[in-house]
Amino acid sequence: MTNHAVGTREQWLKQRVALLAAEKEHTRRSDDLARQRQELPWVRVDKAYRFDTDDGEATLEQLFRGRSQLLVYHFMFGPDYRAGCPSCSAIADGFDGFAVHLANHDVMLTAVSRAPLVKLQAYKRRLGWTFPWASSQDSDFNLDFSSSITEQQQREGEVEYNYRRGGHPIAATRFPEPVVQFAASCGTDAPTYVRERPGMSAFVREGDAVYHTYSTYARGLDGLWGMYQWLDRAPKGRNETGIWWRRNDEYGER
Repeated sequence: MTNHAVGTREQWLKQRVALLAAEKEHTRRSDDLARQRQELPWVRVDKAYRFDTDDGEATLEQLFRGRSQLLVYHFMFGPDYRAGCPSCSAIADGFDGFAVHLANHDVMLTAVSRAPLVKLQAYKRRLGWTFPWASSQDSDFNLDFSSSITEQQQREGEVEYNYRRGGHPIAATRFPEPVVQFAASCGTDAPTYVRERPGMSAFVREGDAVYHTYSTYARGLDGLWGMYQWLDRAPKGRNETGIWWRRNDEYGER
């Protein structure tokens, strides 16, 4: 017997209509936030970044592949990792499905990580992905866009992440058990694991100039987790008591 409220169709419909009003307001608020993102001032990127890609060495401008807009997912896969972050992997499972639509709407989607390209290519093959993924191993790109820190910054403890500077968990010396487990699943230790952080950044190209337009981190990435958008509409919601997700080849038969 369920402990959840049970009612008639009429009772359900009454509450559902009230909820619809709240959902519509949430949608309008989301539209307003999107407009505010688009109204942020653009910051010209004058630094020359170099990436390793499947097509060879590339500049930031070349990552656009002829489009005027570029979305970068800062994927946690450090040089010393043996596998990508499970959480980033769960987000990236959705990339192939919509990347083709974005590419045909003047928007290029790519992931960027500091691991060597050969590691990224092997991991893509393992998980069945085809979206573009560039290595920034020999570049300051991740450091400049707040998705990586150095060992020295970690030791000093004063780093910036998610627009906050100070004692952030990215510079922690003691780690909760899920972080230790995730680090082990990536073939590294917790201090090394947390020197990489997730995020996404947006860029636009006009003529020969590239501009940085937006970046978000931490819970700002929540909307990119396709599975969570579905779970938020499931009867039991996210229903989490800990880390439950795995890489797509680690669940076994279903």
